[in-house]
Amino acid sequence: MSSEVADHTDLYEEFSDERLPPGQRKTDRFPVLSKSGTPDWHRDDWRFEVWGAVDEELTYTYDEFRDLPAETQRQDFHCVTGWSKFDCEFAGVTFPQLAELAGVRDDAEWVMFHALDGYTTDLPLSECDREEVMFVYDYDGERLPDDHGGPLRVVTPHKYAYKGAKWVTGVEFLTEAERGYWEKRGYSDTANPWEEERYS
Repeated sequence: MSSEVADHTDLYEEFSDERLPPGQRKTDRFPVLSKSGTPDWHRDDWRFEVWGAVDEELTYTYDEFRDLPAETQRQDFHCVTGWSKFDCEFAGVTFPQLAELAGVRDDAEWVMFHALDGYTTDLPLSECDREEVMFVYDYDGERLPDDHGGPLRVVTPHKYAYKGAKWVTGVEFLTEAERGYWEKRGYSDTANPWEEERYS
């Protein structure tokens, strides 16, 4: 992994003149939120899978995933509950890197992320296929804590954080739209923080 940190904290300029989205408060803390608590996982048993509308389905052990080409990025993090944390340093595999390894088919239009606790969340492929969307295993130079989604979570700095599954175990490429856990329960499917797209 490169020791250079790619700074993406100017991402907000695509959406607004203000780095802090409306309705958010800046915090230096990193609160822990999940739908049902932190699940157990075991390094020897953990697997990450890629399937669906791809040329090659993939399966990685924990060590194999950490051996993939990776990078470190500085990003902002926006929770739908109203807080934002600036300058988070995340390390892991970018979505485009993983998509290239799997060979995404031309008819793939949507992505569903799957997590160890049964959580799912969806995004259009076009919203995922950008360098800032990452599968993260390190945070601020240390292994990602379990309560923040370790061993692996997705980060989506251009969306509210519920679009970034914690404890992620796989990504499914879809030809038709499906809704994830919170999206089925009334949360916004687009989740743009600068438009305050919190609920449908």
